[in-house]
Amino acid sequence: MKNIEMDEERLMADVAFKNSSSVVIKIRRKLPDFLQSVKLKYVKLGYGYSCNPATLLISIVVFPLFFATAIQLSGLTLRLFSDIWTKQTIVFDTATVVIGSTILMFLLGVYWAKRPRPVYLVDFACYKPEDERKMSIPSFLKMTEENGAFEAESIQFQKRISHRSGLGDDTYFPRGITSTPPNLSMKEARLEAEAVMFGTLDSLFSKTGVKPKDIGILIVNCSLFNPTPSLSAMIVNHYKLRTDIKSYNLGGMGCSAGLISIDLAKHLLQANPNTYAVVVSTENITLNWYFGNDRSMLLCNCIFRMGGAAMLLSNKARDKSRSKYELIHTVRTHKGADDNSYNCVYQREDGKGTVGVSLARELMAVAGDALKTNITTLGPLVLPFSEQFIFLVTLMKKKVFKAKVRPYIPDFKLAFEHFCIHAGGRAVLDELQNNLQLTEWHMEPSRMTLHRFGNTSSSSLWYELAYTEAKGRVSRGNRVWQIAFGSGFKCNSAVWRALREIPAKECEGNPWFDCIDKYPVEVPVI
Repeated sequence: MKNIEMDEERLMADVAFKNSSSVVIKIRRKLPDFLQSVKLKYVKLGYGYSCNPATLLISIVVFPLFFATAIQLSGLTLRLFSDIWTKQTIVFDTATVVIGSTILMFLLGVYWAKRPRPVYLVDFACYKPEDERKMSIPSFLKMTEENGAFEAESIQFQKRISHRSGLGDDTYFPRGITSTPPNLSMKEARLEAEAVMFGTLDSLFSKTGVKPKDIGILIVNCSLFNPTPSLSAMIVNHYKLRTDIKSYNLGGMGCSAGLISIDLAKHLLQANPNTYAVVVSTENITLNWYFGNDRSMLLCNCIFRMGGAAMLLSNKARDKSRSKYELIHTVRTHKGADDNSYNCVYQREDGKGTVGVSLARELMAVAGDALKTNITTLGPLVLPFSEQFIFLVTLMKKKVFKAKVRPYIPDFKLAFEHFCIHAGGRAVLDELQNNLQLTEWHMEPSRMTLHRFGNTSSSSLWYELAYTEAKGRVSRGNRVWQIAFGSGFKCNSAVWRALREIPAKECEGNPWFDCIDKYPVEVPVI
């Protein structure tokens, strides 16, 4: 990749510090070329995921053992096999037939019991607020100036970030922030959460025809707002869900928590047959708006917006015919054991005691390391054999024989037709496009989601998939890669396979339905 210096307004991790002499030190960091340095242990981990322990146990231990036992008990000999080969009539006694049938049924039973249950995505819905919640960039900047909480330099900083962030003029804010003066109360935060979650779930139940009482598993993830009772309890109460529902509330897990919820739902569905699971991914910004002047915290004000998504997952065989996708792989990477990774996205007080989320100067390096680990682990699961072979040969030359060879970057476009990369910021999307050698067509869902809805945290991946569907691009057998990263530091991936074609005309209720013809739009580079 070309060594391009990126300005501070385009980079999420830009931080400005002032010392006692009022000298501003600008720290510019870019996403490392994470495919230039690969650890073999993560490649090995990926190949480990591709092996099903149950299948290996049956193939290597159980089947040979019972085959040998059957031969011993039935008195089969090589001469008997010779007679079968020469088409001579062989008559088995009753004991042989019973023993052979028992062994066969046992093996089939073990395989049936141990096989992973398929997990289907029946459908999903994304929240689209009412038009009165829209706020353009000029209106946002006017609100910022009139608020009175920001110094002149902080206002100028937010102007530069806003104009270069990749966000458009149709993103949404909750009422508590746009009120004059702002009403950042627990009541307004609950109203925002209820509007997003209930609006999304109403749409999901309407699209799928599933009744709330049929839901057996509920998972809600929201990083920064965790009231008591929990958000999951709020949903249980509103929809009067059944008393034996398995409910989970995930908090503080950042923008990648949506895929963590999908992974959790997958494991729960594989352990609980004939069940529906609902996953709700959202973020609440009412109580987490930053009214201070620390630039490392002001970035969140400029890119985070109101939104959410709900997904209906099923392990019922009869749902396969009407489902949109099957979940093929989930790969989770957690770098929290490293102090730099743990502290790079951190909720804290600034020098004046105002709470905000700080983005450290190490963020891009940390993100690059987490992405590298996740992609290296995922590669053996999804890449064609030809790509894996060339990659491994090149890697062995470099790592084992210390040869000075150019690392081979696998072509992930051969593994996936569609890419949903978390719309965390314009600079991150630019760097990922360069590292993975993706085209503008592949990046279009992520860029347009950032432009139309902003960074809605864990739900942005679903706005991106909704964009792809609204464009009529999804055909049967297409593979979709969702990848997101967030505080902790974590990077998570999910791989889906389309079970049927999804025509654009089916997308009524899609958040892009009334505006998809306007996209893609040209996003100016300032």
